[in-house]
Amino acid sequence: MTAQKVDVLIVGAGPAGAAAARAAAAKGLQVLCVDRRAQIGVPVQCAEFVPMPLLRTVHETQSRVQDVSGMLTVLPSGLQHHSVFPGIMIDRGRFDHGLADLAQAAGAVVKTRTSFVDWDGQCARIKLASGELQDIEPQLLIAADGPHSPVAECIGLAHQPVVYTRQYTVSLCYDYADTDIFLSDAFPGGYGWLFPRGPVANLGLGADKRFEDNLKKPLEELHQQMVERGIVGSEVLGRTGGAIPVGGLRSMIHGRVLLCGDAAGLTHPITGAGIPAAVISGDAAGVAAADYLGGDSDALESYEEDMQDQFGPALCRAVQRRTSLEAVWRKPAAQEDQVMRSAWIAFDEYFAA
Repeated sequence: MTAQKVDVLIVGAGPAGAAAARAAAAKGLQVLCVDRRAQIGVPVQCAEFVPMPLLRTVHETQSRVQDVSGMLTVLPSGLQHHSVFPGIMIDRGRFDHGLADLAQAAGAVVKTRTSFVDWDGQCARIKLASGELQDIEPQLLIAADGPHSPVAECIGLAHQPVVYTRQYTVSLCYDYADTDIFLSDAFPGGYGWLFPRGPVANLGLGADKRFEDNLKKPLEELHQQMVERGIVGSEVLGRTGGAIPVGGLRSMIHGRVLLCGDAAGLTHPITGAGIPAAVISGDAAGVAAADYLGGDSDALESYEEDMQDQFGPALCRAVQRRTSLEAVWRKPAAQEDQVMRSAWIAFDEYFAA
């Protein structure tokens, strides 16, 4: 079997992979980006909130649904704390698909229904939609294939710790401009949320299965509470869920392999926010690949150093806060507001030494 030669092979066409493909192709590289899904952006496994700094990308992908202005955090006692927290609710499927379209417009080839199979350090094997196996010989391989990255596993990296999520789409009873956050021992290792999206809302929760392995029950209880308060309708219009890496940043350069996005552990271990870091790291990985193949021998190491500088401190603090909380879940301390305040980004206590 004759291997197809490309400059860069990217596994995963989510925000990180598509951003990497776009950046590398725009620099003139021959880029192949593969994704196992039949349709980019589907299924949506995301609460669909992004911060204002991603406004340009949201505009480019025409994925804006509505703006939000604040965050309402509900503590275990029921006490509510409102903070200014502007952002944008997006159509995540449209966002991902739009980024992939931009990558193709820049010259990248994006293939769906195509899975990564193996990597021997020089040649990658992929499985096409037809079931045929094909060998690809890239100069660089970029892993943008999520929290359970097959590429990372193939090169011998340990599995990342994850929190699992479950989410309902429900109707909203009136216009809503806040993101609601529920901190409770009912969602150990995670939190509950209600994020508005025009006439509907994403109502969900995340939890560490070491402490709670039945996510359906607490989500149904949260849903019922929101129905009784007259905020959302009783009908569940859609269901989704997924895994969020919570172990923090890990080594991103492994020979000719670069990691970005969730595969690199760039998702925030407390909030679960991962889209901005995915787009930023993907774009940086694509540029670094072009610089490296253009003769800059330090480009890959510089990429990792830049990501460490940009995201490392915040991720390290988040991991520390998660570790502290692990000692109190399912214990009386988890019902104390002060404990939860020290572990959520809306409070000054979170940022204290």
